[in-house]
Amino acid sequence: MPDTNPPAAERRHVHEFKLRFGDIDSQGHVNNVKFLGYLEDARLEMFHGDPVRKGEKPVRGMVIARHEIDYRHPLLPTVYPIRVETWVTEARAASFTLAYEVRDDEHVYAEAVSVLVAFDVEAGRLRRFTAEEREFIGRYLVPSA
Repeated sequence: MPDTNPPAAERRHVHEFKLRFGDIDSQGHVNNVKFLGYLEDARLEMFHGDPVRKGEKPVRGMVIARHEIDYRHPLLPTVYPIRVETWVTEARAASFTLAYEVRDDEHVYAEAVSVLVAFDVEAGRLRRFTAEEREFIGRYLVPSA
């Protein structure tokens, strides 16, 4: 039986962007705090940009429970294009883990992980993902080796 799962690279969401002048610190590279904004932009595009443009409302009411970032290489203002590649490494009933690489074709500038949990905004408490949400999240699932 043929493998119907796409290769890992096809399960990554890719968000390209340009560095802004204000992202650069006195050391001449992108300030570390700016990376959280890059991850947020990529995450919003992944779950609210592309799908909404296609008429989907895939995931609602998520909150961040944890962020981790490892900085691998200084990101200089001369780098373009720069991108954030994002994928899911673990999916559970009420949470999932996103992995990210901030990179270009030559370097990985940062690797990061976020844990997101499903949240019922009206009730003010955690909830489980719906079947539709689990299906959408599963499109990006690339389990860790």
